[in-house]
Amino acid sequence: MAENGGGESAPRPGEVMPPFMLPDENGHLVTLPSLIERGPVAVMFFRGHWCPYCRLNMRAVIQAQDDINAMGAQIVAIMPETQEFTETFKADSGAPFPILTDLDNGYALSLNLAIWLGAEIQQLLSYQDMAKFHGNEGWMLPIPAVFVVGRDGIVKARFVDPDFRKRMEIDDLIEALERVSREN
Repeated sequence: MAENGGGESAPRPGEVMPPFMLPDENGHLVTLPSLIERGPVAVMFFRGHWCPYCRLNMRAVIQAQDDINAMGAQIVAIMPETQEFTETFKADSGAPFPILTDLDNGYALSLNLAIWLGAEIQQLLSYQDMAKFHGNEGWMLPIPAVFVVGRDGIVKARFVDPDFRKRMEIDDLIEALERVSREN
């Protein structure tokens, strides 16, 4: 995936984060402008509720939530799953922040974060009902990524790695959010 440039052209620090309007786990539309009005936000892309790395990363972010709230920052998670699964994932994880549905990976595609899973990977994941989770047979997933966005809509920090096992360290996330919170 890295050889194919997955995530390479995703927004970088200093660039504008493209806006989104996506439904949350309750079906309410959430926009990036409405979030950054309230303070800096970390926009986090997750592969799905079935992914053990995503669940671990989500748990770590939830544990840091008090620190994140104290600095006036916020988290928003984005997944390519239908509302049924984002709602369940939020309830099961206890996430105090919105989990948005990026059905068909439209927003992830616009950021060059969506990848198609070839036949080999599809075979490895055949025990998962991806079509049911995603509401389609597309076999696409987002590259796990984090974009720390300031109130001005500019990306201040990012983490993009096609290796789904690698995630932004929580200390790095908190440090980036603290830095951006001081700027505002």
